[in-house]
Amino acid sequence: MESLVSGWLTWRTAMERALYGEDGFYRRERPAEHFRTSVHASPRFAAAIARLLVEVDALLGRPDRLDIVDIGAGSGRLLGNILACVPPDLDARLVPTAVELAPRPADVPSRIAWRSDLPARITGLAVANEWLDNVPLDVVERTPEGVRTVLVEPVSGTERPGPPPSAEDTGWLEQWWPLSEPGDRAEIGHPRCAAWASVIGRLSAGLALAVDYSHSREARPVYGTLTGYRDGATVPAVPDGSCDVTAHVALDACLVAGRRAGATSSLLTTQREALRALGLSGTRPPLDLAHQDPRAYVAALCHAGEDAELTDPSGLGGFGWLTQSIEIPIPALLTRTG
Repeated sequence: MESLVSGWLTWRTAMERALYGEDGFYRRERPAEHFRTSVHASPRFAAAIARLLVEVDALLGRPDRLDIVDIGAGSGRLLGNILACVPPDLDARLVPTAVELAPRPADVPSRIAWRSDLPARITGLAVANEWLDNVPLDVVERTPEGVRTVLVEPVSGTERPGPPPSAEDTGWLEQWWPLSEPGDRAEIGHPRCAAWASVIGRLSAGLALAVDYSHSREARPVYGTLTGYRDGATVPAVPDGSCDVTAHVALDACLVAGRRAGATSSLLTTQREALRALGLSGTRPPLDLAHQDPRAYVAALCHAGEDAELTDPSGLGGFGWLTQSIEIPIPALLTRTG
């Protein structure tokens, strides 16, 4: 496969080949087979997104056509679950689109458009759930001789110091992830910023949402976050095409890039806070319900357990939620507290 070509590469080039090359990981595999996302943890994640979509629709004045775009759609399950949740009036006007490089699964509803690139224009809601963390990027490390771009041998994953980073890399690093001590590492996030800005740039009116592993400038991890996933387990990040290769996202930098691309309102919060605002409380049902309506009690208890997983601050609930909008404010439902 293309990703098995030997030789020293930058991490960005190695990731691009390993994940998206002709026989790359994401052209062969589905995310659900290797790691647990919110989409596959519970359909209640999609129900919360559907609730957000209803709010966006209202803020846009209920247009004749409303887009819902899933970027990095994987199996297409998120869109399928959203379609099962929206009210009939909205469903009749809804145009669902999956953006995904892998082939269309046979069980995806026929009304969902399947494409490999972003639509030219979007009016409605664009969702990028665990997409930005797979946008390839370079890795740098501070050495006694200064900051150097890290090179990797893709078959083995062995690393060595390379040349100094480019001016663009250095500028991003100084603003968003300064390195102070030899051995400190950073992942250069401007490709993620550019990818996110490309989403905002296609938003005619509506809201874009990025959900991902993230960190902020005040708490960047000293040695970076580059890792691999295969068959539900964490594995070394070897860019040979056999595993997912991912790194957490500097969503604060993406927020600024989104503003420069035209976003007029922004909110950066956690999945825990956002899903609670969208009605996923995780509250256990009253015990009396077990006697009054046993089936309803069991269903509510199941929902509470799923909500708890989705909002667990040490797991999925700790993900960052970046929402940015064009022509409308951030829905008030998301900005409420308590």
